[in-house]
Amino acid sequence: MSQKMKVVIGISVFVVLIIGASLAYTLLGSQGSNLGNQITNPDGNSPREAAPDFEMVDSSGTLYKLSDFKGKPVVLNFWASWCSPCRVEMPVFDKVYKELGNEVQFVMLNYTDGQRETIGLGTQFISSQGYSFPIFFDNRLNGASAYGVTAIPRTVFIDKDGNVASISHGTINEEVLRAGIELIR
Repeated sequence: MSQKMKVVIGISVFVVLIIGASLAYTLLGSQGSNLGNQITNPDGNSPREAAPDFEMVDSSGTLYKLSDFKGKPVVLNFWASWCSPCRVEMPVFDKVYKELGNEVQFVMLNYTDGQRETIGLGTQFISSQGYSFPIFFDNRLNGASAYGVTAIPRTVFIDKDGNVASISHGTINEEVLRAGIELIR
């Protein structure tokens, strides 16, 4: 077999592997999106630990700490504009925010790594979709680090005393969002 033929076969095998990995990722990602429908501590009876504090900014650059919202229940959601599962759950968050935003603080925290996601991209996405919830930016990834976030979306339900009541990994639906909020009200 000639050297040229070996190279062609090698490239073909590589392309097939990449396509297969991509298909597997897509398939597993869509199946995994239902994982968020299971939240930790769904009955709210387990002891609650203090929510780790961290700094974030809003779109105008104003600095906030998560602890600034103590005294009000908090829904902390880690997301990015490039994240398909995040995009799926955004309309649910907006709907519930419009209904309960005066009672519950929504902290829609953009996973702003400065490369794949920037403040500009996150702001543009939210604006283009017409969402009304407040957005914040984890531009130093302090929040992601504090909560051990390695995959998004992730939603953390924090009670008014600043304690974590429950965490949901993956995309959540309206029923799960409302159940999480009930744990912290």
